[in-house]
Amino acid sequence: MVVKALRFALLGALALSVAACASAGQPLSPGLSQPMNEPGARLSRVEAIFLLNDYRRQNGAADLRGDSVLDSTAETLATNYAKSGTPPTLPPGIAQVRISAGYATFAEAFSSWRASPADAAAMADPTVKRVGLAAHYEPNSANGVYWVLLLAP
Repeated sequence: MVVKALRFALLGALALSVAACASAGQPLSPGLSQPMNEPGARLSRVEAIFLLNDYRRQNGAADLRGDSVLDSTAETLATNYAKSGTPPTLPPGIAQVRISAGYATFAEAFSSWRASPADAAAMADPTVKRVGLAAHYEPNSANGVYWVLLLAP
């Protein structure tokens, strides 16, 4: 129980620091600003979900929990999207699929979703509880990095 409380406190502190840095004009953490079009780039799903959950809390929605099965599905969709240029369709059992292409970092992709009324509403949808996220870099494509965000009940 103590470990769980400590984990929650640390996660909350991380979310607040990310939000504070973003609003103060300071650089975001490397996990959110790491360009995905560089060798060895790795998306920090933990930090991305914290940022997404901070946005949801600001909009009255409960936190999402990461889902490894959804991550795997998102990875497959992002890879296919990058290779074909064809946006993915909504998979069965998924409430929302949000896509983006051409943004090198999660912070940029998230900002584009937040600025789009349809994407912003989807991210704040109170009926979704789980999230999957992936980015795929395709160097020979028109957009480079392709993002897929899956939201499910």
